[in-house]
Amino acid sequence: MGDAIKLIGIVIVIIGFALKFDTLATVVVAGIVTGLVGGMSIMDILSTLGSAFLTNRTATLFILTLPVIGLCERMGLRDKAVDFISGIKSATTGRLLSIWQVIRTIASAFSLRIGGHPQFIRPLINPMAQACAIAKYGEIDEKTEDEIKGMAAGTENYGNFFAQNCFMGSSGTLLIVSTLNEIFKSNNIAQEVTANQIALNSIPIAVISVIVGIGYALWYDRKLKKRFGKKQGGEK
Repeated sequence: MGDAIKLIGIVIVIIGFALKFDTLATVVVAGIVTGLVGGMSIMDILSTLGSAFLTNRTATLFILTLPVIGLCERMGLRDKAVDFISGIKSATTGRLLSIWQVIRTIASAFSLRIGGHPQFIRPLINPMAQACAIAKYGEIDEKTEDEIKGMAAGTENYGNFFAQNCFMGSSGTLLIVSTLNEIFKSNNIAQEVTANQIALNSIPIAVISVIVGIGYALWYDRKLKKRFGKKQGGEK
């Protein structure tokens, strides 16, 4: 029972989340209570919390992008994106998503971080993709909106996931190299893999993912045409 009481922090977190208390306050209280139960002094607890924050502060930098994106949306970023894409008559949902997947794939292959769901998909790509459908067919239903949201998020995932290993210095490529070499070494296999080999062999996979993604996006354009039939205004 003496050791079990040290798990009280978990109970506090569960109760705090269940009652919808402030997340940060709940975690801090759980940490302080756990430290006190474990025999730590207040100064030791504060020192531990401070050290943990300093050590992991870079992991929370992404949080700064959220208020920035929210502010941009409030100032009309989504509306401007919609207005821009609505003025391009040849734009379709599938074509837009295809172009974005190509851009995202190339950027990921060179380890350029220009994408992200909160930074690009939510405020820009998804609104523009939906604007293409609205401009062509008028109002769209909730099912179509959800499909376009999913496809927009998918282009981000495909472009990033399948192309990131094309860059020999990426963490994924280096992890594959170290893992394979460790396996070869432990099994006495006279083979060694280099980051350059992994990167070169990842290029065909990235190209295939782009081809499949474009094919699916263009197929979805045809699906929308069948679903809504006429363009608003009577044109086929």
